[in-house]
Amino acid sequence: MSEFPECLLIVTAEVDASIETEWNRWYDTVHLPDALRCPGVRRGRRYVSSGEISETAAGKTERTARRIYTTIYELDSPDAVATPEFLAMRGWYQFAPHVRSRTQVIVPVQALHL
Repeated sequence: MSEFPECLLIVTAEVDASIETEWNRWYDTVHLPDALRCPGVRRGRRYVSSGEISETAAGKTERTARRIYTTIYELDSPDAVATPEFLAMRGWYQFAPHVRSRTQVIVPVQALHL
């Protein structure tokens, strides 16, 4: 197995402030550990934006204060997200009605040899 992952899975979510504490507890103690037990998932790290974010649509950029959660998973291959184990743990469960926005992208990785 190479030191570098073949790809990254980047997931973002914005959740209602009223459930943020419960969301983080669930994500850290249930969801992320479940994901890390799936075949082909090497690592996962969580981040949260603080302060203003910048969004551009139709050539117009707006800055707003929002908290966006981002998790970056290192995967052995894009196929890791199609395993029965990964598919079984996907979803926001009781938090789904409180997720205001969500993105998911798989990014192929090429290691740079410097």
